[in-house]
Amino acid sequence: MALTDLLGPLLEPAFAFRGVSTSWAEVLGFASGALTVWLVVRQHIANWPIGVANVVLLGLVFLSAGLYADAALQIVYVLLGLYGWWQWLYGGAGRRRLSVTRTGPAEWTWLVSAGVAATAALTAVLATWTDSAVPFWDALTTALSLMATYGQCRKLLESWWLWIAVDVIYIPLYAYKGLYLTGALYVIFLALCVAGLLAWRRDMAAQPVAVAA
Repeated sequence: MALTDLLGPLLEPAFAFRGVSTSWAEVLGFASGALTVWLVVRQHIANWPIGVANVVLLGLVFLSAGLYADAALQIVYVLLGLYGWWQWLYGGAGRRRLSVTRTGPAEWTWLVSAGVAATAALTAVLATWTDSAVPFWDALTTALSLMATYGQCRKLLESWWLWIAVDVIYIPLYAYKGLYLTGALYVIFLALCVAGLLAWRRDMAAQPVAVAA
């Protein structure tokens, strides 16, 4: 059986809202995405395998909507998901579980530089070789998402601020593209990101107490 035969049913309409059909891939992406972020907030290792399944589903949704950079980004997310899975298990001192830390100045420098370069390059590519209606915003959210995912892989507290910025852009962008359910999902993501920021901050503040004990 061809891959398209397997994935095709996921793009079939599950229901319609305001005359716009919502596919099964978007419905399942909604559910698995919310679960993934909730698990990240709790620092549960299961967020990684569920997250990989989520990005595959959302990749189909974005490809069908013409958000090409977001669709390609999901492939990178699969690789980052495997990297993050390993990092959370063995990336700490002495190959122990990783703890929450802050982003250092040097790390910020190369992250921001890479983000600006990626945004400029992707904007040019999308504007020149695709029919994307929102090349800059598609590129910017792609670059910010990669920066945030790297930070999440390394349990950097500031990764939540990057995710919050991404969500604030994504919500109106997906509504503009008619992806209402995905836009609603990112409203939930935004709330979960704020909760994650607070939870990870508490966890980091408690670390010296735990060491002293």
